[in-house]
Amino acid sequence: MIRAGRRHLVRTLADLAAQQGLLTERYLKLKPYEAPGFPPPVSSPKARTRLYDGDQVDAYLLGKHVPSLPDQEDDDDLLDRQECAAAIGVAPRTWDGYKRHPLLTEHVTDVGGVEHWPRGIVRQYQTGRPGKPAAPGRPEGAGDQVPRDQLPALTAELLDADPTITAAGVTEALGIHRDTAQEALTRIRADRIADHLTAHPALTPTEAAAQLGYPAGQVRRATARAETVLRARRVGPYLAEVAAALHRAGWTTTEHEPDVQFPGDDRVVAALVLDGDRAPAPAVVWDERYGWRTAASRRHPITKGAALPSEGGGVRYLSGGITPPPGDVVAALTTTDA
Repeated sequence: MIRAGRRHLVRTLADLAAQQGLLTERYLKLKPYEAPGFPPPVSSPKARTRLYDGDQVDAYLLGKHVPSLPDQEDDDDLLDRQECAAAIGVAPRTWDGYKRHPLLTEHVTDVGGVEHWPRGIVRQYQTGRPGKPAAPGRPEGAGDQVPRDQLPALTAELLDADPTITAAGVTEALGIHRDTAQEALTRIRADRIADHLTAHPALTPTEAAAQLGYPAGQVRRATARAETVLRARRVGPYLAEVAAALHRAGWTTTEHEPDVQFPGDDRVVAALVLDGDRAPAPAVVWDERYGWRTAASRRHPITKGAALPSEGGGVRYLSGGITPPPGDVVAALTTTDA
């Protein structure tokens, strides 16, 4: 963020290049801003445009002590898109809709080619935005009022009573965070759409959702996840066979089908912890995109994000295709261990 009263000090990478007598393209190639000790950007971590505080950069270039920025929040702090969204607890894409509100369009300001809004105006908008009193005013960081293990059943009851219920409605009824409510609704709707497709295979996911009474505008993620759920159900018996084979090899105490995960709602991933004394790896992971690989961690075998983890450091991709016979998986792991 740009601290109050420091807007005039903000510099872009192009400004820094000019300050050092370089063309922007040359500066970006050399990347001096990544050198140890160079002041960090004042823009948010995910911002496309990097912005820097001029006082800090000048001190660094002169070899002087880099001054710290103020750490107290001020209503005149300038927040970018990511920071505004985080401040009111919504996704950046949701903020893109909110920012059209007259209060926000009146106070938007451009800094280095990036839109910013004063913290005080964001707070003012948050206080008065539609639906805020009913859908909480819960303090930031406050825990959900419903235990996680009870959430699916309670959300399912609400969905039974009203197939068109929104995340805001679940939030109001259960006193949980909006994101928690949306995730619960998506999972339950996806499972039910998958069940309906199993019973009526001629339907498309969209048609199944419509027959269940789910509004088209609310189920884009759920219909995509339903197709993923169906793929997971089809591969379940195979994963159980591999788990049993690894158990027979003495590498895992678990012989039943592993729990699957749906990263991004659109792919099937499963992990088996190898907790035997002579296990060849801490865990193995199956991903429908590439098949089996080893993992370096028992606690976190499935990596975040869509990128495939690189080989090395305990990670090795096992050959044999997407669903090699269980015996081949055991053989590949034995080879890895050799």
